[in-house]
Amino acid sequence: MKNTLSLFLLLFAFISFSQTKVVSWNIENFGKSKSDIQLNYIAKTISNYDIIVIQEVVARNGGAQAVAKLAELLNQKGNKWDYKISDPTSSSSYKTERYAFIWKTHKAKLKNKPWLEKKFSLEIDREPYYATFEINNKTITLVNFHAITQKKQPETEIKYFKFLPKEYPNLNLVFLGDFNCPEKHSVFNPLKKMGYVPVLKNQKTTLKHACKNNICLASEFDNIFYNAATLKVRNFGVIKTYEDFDSLQNARKVSDHIPIWFEFSLN
Repeated sequence: MKNTLSLFLLLFAFISFSQTKVVSWNIENFGKSKSDIQLNYIAKTISNYDIIVIQEVVARNGGAQAVAKLAELLNQKGNKWDYKISDPTSSSSYKTERYAFIWKTHKAKLKNKPWLEKKFSLEIDREPYYATFEINNKTITLVNFHAITQKKQPETEIKYFKFLPKEYPNLNLVFLGDFNCPEKHSVFNPLKKMGYVPVLKNQKTTLKHACKNNICLASEFDNIFYNAATLKVRNFGVIKTYEDFDSLQNARKVSDHIPIWFEFSLN
């Protein structure tokens, strides 16, 4: 009986270690505007994940410093974390920003230097930021993205994503972030035909200004698209951060988006 229990615990530990949890969060205006209390809340909210993917890091006003501070707070919670921040996106017609990746070093190893998409930087205002990680001797490339707003028609940018798998044929791409566009939009059909699957369906991820009939979420903007042939999703969901606050106004001081996450193993 003792040996059986030990074997079960060993198997459970192996399965747990072989799976990776990624959280993606558009943290609105992430920079000097975030107080120490808010940074501590963000760190507590995402500390149980292995790789953190952040959009809307401000290009100036302390964006890079806020990411460094967040990584420092995470390091105080018992695991070793590392991070990378993109250069400002090359947008000339819209708001330039940075992206960030933060990861537990015992769960993922960064391969090579992350980079901003070059080929479609003229067509995409805030070009995606790529990072390749080695996990259990296999690799995955996370494509971090923040589209232009719905009023500016984000589908005019997203349509170029169908070219990226051919542009990087040797990479296992996962597209994630704030698309400002629901996954049911036809602009995603070319990716879906290539075998890419959205993690979330019919899931709103942005906060209203006020809850109505206990409905506090507004739009289906954030998502994760993965190749079902190379990756197995074990679990997924959203973190309802607004439930931790006494009002949506206070929740929105952290962000007007909620985090989304998925747990996976590589085939």
